[in-house]
Amino acid sequence: MRAMRAFPILLPLILACGWTGVARAAEAGRCWFENGAVVVPARVGDVAGDWILDPASPRTLLHETKAQMEGLPAAFTAAASLAGRRVEGVDVTVADLDSRAPGFTTPIAGVIGADVLARFVVDLDFSPCRVRLIGGRPPVLKGSRLRLTQVDGVPALEAGVADDRQAGLGLFAVDWGSKAAVRLSQARLSPSPTDPVPDAHNGAPGRLRALSLAGALYEEQTAAVGPSPAPSLAGTLGTDFWSRWRLRLDIRGGVLTLAPK
Repeated sequence: MRAMRAFPILLPLILACGWTGVARAAEAGRCWFENGAVVVPARVGDVAGDWILDPASPRTLLHETKAQMEGLPAAFTAAASLAGRRVEGVDVTVADLDSRAPGFTTPIAGVIGADVLARFVVDLDFSPCRVRLIGGRPPVLKGSRLRLTQVDGVPALEAGVADDRQAGLGLFAVDWGSKAAVRLSQARLSPSPTDPVPDAHNGAPGRLRALSLAGALYEEQTAAVGPSPAPSLAGTLGTDFWSRWRLRLDIRGGVLTLAPK
């Protein structure tokens, strides 16, 4: 497995870290959980539509098709509006997102990345789907607090994985735009009888024998093989894994909180 160091057994890996804050009101914005991704209505510049909310993308991306329709350049700076917040000075990159677009009810305009999310503390509930972008220090949220590492602009944490060949430790991006609980750059996966979709973002065609995170062992997780957001990352942890909790993502503070539903 690329970007991992060999380790014979899966051990507790992430230490809890204490953190409290002062409340600042933030309304919950509408979102929905579709095709393995968190989707929000948003406007970036003059482009309004459905955008994937994904901290595993270091930059905000506009689908090439949308850019061509609007006559936009390959890169530009604009204001963004989502979840009741307006964000100035967002650097937008036009990209081919055809590999991420299939399977959605309406066309995906683009991806809201970590560059925007890092300006806030982000609270995410999966069911019903609600997202809050909190400015300043948020109220206390009880739960397990995991220390994040930033890798090329992407929030990541250390986890242990085991496939049929080996076990290892690596850094995995926090991914809200991919279905598979674990996406690896390289692995030998058992086939999944329930999800034959081969795409690394929209499907989880395999099963990973074990995932270890913050001292807990999760066996037989949904999995896919695909490229990592950065060469030094072993992969990503997707929504099949995160959707079992309420999440608080504080990229600047370096903390991810997992709260029981």
